Amino acid sequence: MLAKRIIPCLDVKDGRVVKGVNFVNLRDAGDPVELAAIYDREGADELVFLDISASVEGRATMVEVVRRTAGEISIPFTVGGGISAPEHMKTILRAGADKIGINTAAVNNPQLILEGARRFGSQCIVVAVDAKYNENWGEWEVYTHGGRKPSGIKALEWVKEAERLGAGEILLTSMDADGTKDGFDIKLTSAVSDLVDIPVIASGGAGKIEHFYDVFTAGKADAGLAATIFHYKEIGIGDLKADLKQKGVEIR
Repeated sequence: MLAKRIIPCLDVKDGRVVKGVNFVNLRDAGDPVELAAIYDREGADELVFLDISASVEGRATMVEVVRRTAGEISIPFTVGGGISAPEHMKTILRAGADKIGINTAAVNNPQLILEGARRFGSQCIVVAVDAKYNENWGEWEVYTHGGRKPSGIKALEWVKEAERLGAGEILLTSMDADGTKDGFDIKLTSAVSDLVDIPVIASGGAGKIEHFYDVFTAGKADAGLAATIFHYKEIGIGDLKADLKQKGVEIR
């Protein structure tokens, strides 16, 4: 079994880190390069940068942020947001990112997963899935455009298809749990983890150290991702890892 990973997530807008609840009400949380360096020192296993202002101007800003970050940290980091072509992937990877996160563009053009995996390797392609429970279906629906647009696609079918096309990892965000601090969506995470053979990064809802234990055991996730609790020092990465090790979770 792979050792579990702890991954802080930095939502970057116009070159600054921001954080909200249920994808809205954003507030400033600091400089991305400074935060990345702090997380590296504190023992984070990886980082995820999501460019949430990914216009053309936003992408240019993000390339510079990626370049500066790569010079400050030694852990792998994933960059996503507005990446819709292999050439965009190449630009971000050349700037120093280790992996590319794709979400809306992959839903709109699933062949992008295949093309990215062929050109850069499956290990570089992280398919991000924003999922929300659909009462009418009795299962989860994929949302795109930063969680604003329902796609009509069933999340469990989509993760299986993403794996088939060559995704190396699934970054799974529960929109129902996001920012609530009530815990990860265990039902969703375990359903996806049972379905695919590639690693699943659980995102959305972390508020306490116990939530990570739950998502690694009951949720069967390979990594736990969070933002607010790390940015505002509510949980220290060192404390979190020590607690998980004490409880018998194999951690990086």
